[in-house]
Amino acid sequence: MRKLIFAINTTLDGCVDHTKFNPDEETFEYVTQLMRDADTFLYGRKTYQLMVPYWPDVANDQSTTKGDNEFAKTIVSKNKIVFSQSLESAEDKNTKIVRSNLHDEMLKLKQEQGKNIMVGGVDIPSQLIELGLIDEYLFVVGPIVAGEGRRLLEGVNLPDKLQLKLIESKIFESGCVALRYLKQ
Repeated sequence: MRKLIFAINTTLDGCVDHTKFNPDEETFEYVTQLMRDADTFLYGRKTYQLMVPYWPDVANDQSTTKGDNEFAKTIVSKNKIVFSQSLESAEDKNTKIVRSNLHDEMLKLKQEQGKNIMVGGVDIPSQLIELGLIDEYLFVVGPIVAGEGRRLLEGVNLPDKLQLKLIESKIFESGCVALRYLKQ
């Protein structure tokens, strides 16, 4: 069965607003390597509209850093599934819009042949956490206290606490820390 991995950048105070966090080259390289073990990315409409067309433009721009460029090329190369009731059409050829039940669609996707599935953003991952469908968590914590902005797992309602097992931690020169956890 394919693993569903939730990956997100966060500040020390749990802010996941993408404008409050800017990963360094080493962090980009680390996350890009993990992304290569996936063949499908899941997004909600808001996250999808942030990622595309931004990263395809970066992939075509040779003036960016190597880390930015490799990250961008990896994103562009993957299949994307967008869960949305309002998105009219996809902006790239390898994106499928799904309007059906999130739970049922995820169970079906996890049973299909392929590599890992990665999910980013806040709304769709929060729903998947509530449904108990996330298998692994990757938090990249930046050495920043934002003081404001959307918080990690804000509004998530769990029937029971979620027990995780730390499987990897990596400290970067920038002070960022990557924490990988498996659901127990």
